[in-house]
Amino acid sequence: MRAVEADVLILGAGIAGLATALRLARDRTRQIVILTREADPKESNTYYAQGGIATLGVEDSPELFAADILRAGAGLSDPQAVRVLVEEGPALVQRVLVEEAGVAFDRTADGAFHLVREGGHSRARVLRVGDRTGAAIVQALHDLLRSFPNVQVVSAATAVELITSPGPPPLCHGAYVLEQRTGEVRPYLAGVTVLATGGLGRLFQHTTNPPGARGDGLALAHRAGAKVLHCEYVQFHPTTLALPQGENFLISEAVRGEGGRLLTPDGRFFMEAYAPGWGDLAPRDVVSRAIFQEMRTHGYPYVLLDVAKVPHFPTRFPTIFRRLRELGLSVPEEPIPVVPAAHYFCGGVWTDVWGRTTLERLFAVGEVACTGVHGANRLASTALLEGLVFGDRAGQKIAELRVAPLPPRAVPPWEAPSGPDPDPARIQRLWQTLRTTMWEEVGIVRDAQGLARALRILRELEAEVEELCRRARLTDALAGLRAGVRAALLVAEAAWRNPESRGVHFRRDGRP
Repeated sequence: MRAVEADVLILGAGIAGLATALRLARDRTRQIVILTREADPKESNTYYAQGGIATLGVEDSPELFAADILRAGAGLSDPQAVRVLVEEGPALVQRVLVEEAGVAFDRTADGAFHLVREGGHSRARVLRVGDRTGAAIVQALHDLLRSFPNVQVVSAATAVELITSPGPPPLCHGAYVLEQRTGEVRPYLAGVTVLATGGLGRLFQHTTNPPGARGDGLALAHRAGAKVLHCEYVQFHPTTLALPQGENFLISEAVRGEGGRLLTPDGRFFMEAYAPGWGDLAPRDVVSRAIFQEMRTHGYPYVLLDVAKVPHFPTRFPTIFRRLRELGLSVPEEPIPVVPAAHYFCGGVWTDVWGRTTLERLFAVGEVACTGVHGANRLASTALLEGLVFGDRAGQKIAELRVAPLPPRAVPPWEAPSGPDPDPARIQRLWQTLRTTMWEEVGIVRDAQGLARALRILRELEAEVEELCRRARLTDALAGLRAGVRAALLVAEAAWRNPESRGVHFRRDGRP
């Protein structure tokens, strides 16, 4: 099958991938291809980000912002990467998002930006577009990139393997890509390849993430031999709607930032006991464990989020308000039942501060990358900022390279089995086993016994999935399951190896 050739291949179309493309697109001689496995190219983790993007507030400074990030990161953040984020981020928000893309962030009556304080922040410094900030940013960046004829967006395309040569040094030349509409696997060859595939929340039974967050990029990079780091650090969002019909619906941390308070079903406010001084605005790992402890100690199926004193709740959080009303909750008068859920992957493919991985000509940006900013726990509303900053920096570094794609004749064709389509029910059963195992044994609270059990189950799953891949035709569902099992193993193995409780990695049997 004929190969597709480009100067730069970007896998993923969230804020990080789009920021990389935008930095490169200004050179009209470069052909840039953006691949997304979704049918709608706007579908991404970024699109579902309700909260906002951090910048600098009033009586604020890069030093104060950095101190908050380092505190939340529990001593594991890379100070150099944090410094890059806080020094370059605010200017990029203004230039790229406000001036170039025209994102209409919320403003006060006098026209100033309306800045919100969220958990872990010492200042109000978060910009929002109501409760649909991510959607507004993705739409604006896609609209902006449409004006560049040298940028092509290909949807419904799943990267199933990176194309590499052994070197030395080992090189990345693009990816084998499953085109979902035809079922064919085609090589996409590029001088430089960028992973911007997002996170892995869908590995867990409860998550805020959309269906595409299966760990694809992490698995691709690991199978290709790139270094991965800090895979045990999976952040759980404290407040996800606890109704069967409200699956994955996140209640933004900004709700607590504007006065929402957590209480038990019997009416007891509890956060001050777990986080004196911070209370309901404590970092996410602290809040998630507090909720988990209350549920486990008292047998609660959930806790409640009281929003009665949040000013103008229906207009400040219109998407949340509308969805809760559709589900029959009388907010803001009635409290919202919530549980923690897998939310953000703080580890990932190791990169330097320019997005370079340990594999030549392979870059990684956004949630799939481990830049070192987040350490053991991400500070609220820094994910979009990290994607913007390090996507832009990767674009700068790639712009210095002039690398031709590998000739198509040098690339072997994809070897695909001629078997039948995989049984959807079997794939669903395997996913359920994976997600239940990850939630119960590799979730908010972990121990050696549970992690060992998880590793045994996941290794058996991987063997079964690999056998299935040898016998059945490759589909997006099967490729996603294969990636998910590998990503889950990387998380569980890292959690098992690390006995130290730090940030979002909490070992009940470990050392503090």
